[in-house]
Amino acid sequence: MKALRFEQFGTPDVLVHRDIPVPALNAGEVLVKVHAAAINPSDVKIVSGLFGGSVPRTPGRDFAGVVVEGVLAGKDVWGSGAGFGFRRDGAHAEYVVLPASWLSEKPAGLSMVEAAAVGAPFITAWHALVDVGSLKAGETLLITGGLGAVGRAAIQIARHLGARTIVAARGKAVSEADETIDISKKDLPEAVRALTWGKGADVVLDAVGGPLFEPALKSLALGGRQLVITSVGQKRVEFDLADFYHNRSKLLGVDTAKLTGEEIAGLLDKLKVAFDGASFKKPPVRPWRFDQAADAYRSTATGEAAEKNVLVMP
Repeated sequence: MKALRFEQFGTPDVLVHRDIPVPALNAGEVLVKVHAAAINPSDVKIVSGLFGGSVPRTPGRDFAGVVVEGVLAGKDVWGSGAGFGFRRDGAHAEYVVLPASWLSEKPAGLSMVEAAAVGAPFITAWHALVDVGSLKAGETLLITGGLGAVGRAAIQIARHLGARTIVAARGKAVSEADETIDISKKDLPEAVRALTWGKGADVVLDAVGGPLFEPALKSLALGGRQLVITSVGQKRVEFDLADFYHNRSKLLGVDTAKLTGEEIAGLLDKLKVAFDGASFKKPPVRPWRFDQAADAYRSTATGEAAEKNVLVMP
């Protein structure tokens, strides 16, 4: 089978196409013919070596395809493999092997390319907002980095739950959130309070961290929860500890890389219900031929595309 491989860590330039054997099945596993596989920023980081692991390796977390061997043979499925790309070979190949318990049936209303684009962004947003943050109807959610794939997914999930959304972005931004704050012109905590009648946000999904961490924390309502999924540019942050405990704020870390394959499949099953019920919109996608994989990785690395880059397999 044809597979995208990295034999050393580095930039997308290290990616090469190789012909490798179709992997053999172990007990309880299935073989999936991959039709489409998304490229996430985390895939770029995996190739760079940020997540560790060993080489040579096939990257790729998110995919959609058809089971061709195993207990679910003939089923259209989607998946987001636990440890794909660093603990085991991923889905940027013609075939992928994984335990049957890691799979979820694909939503009927999504094409293979669209289904492949859902994985990591929606899993991260759902796990953060629902499982960790317990976002409720009537609450206000502030999203930093709300123009990215996770932020766009979070807006849809919050609306599905009956929550109000505010996005913080730099410059004039187009967003489906209820409100948008241009943080290049406005102080974030002041602007959030102006939009919440002085209360502040019940929940913050911080998809930026770094310099926006403390302003986001100061935007919380009394007893609010801040969910942190990354820190761009700098890992260390500072904040006023007295303000933090006086506000009874809660700081919660979210790392979907720690989810098991079964947990990810369970999240995808919940997302399938929402997509089948038309609660969520189809994700914007930019398809790439498999032989354009390195260019697609570069596009993802630079963040130049508003759509999700998706490899279409031969």
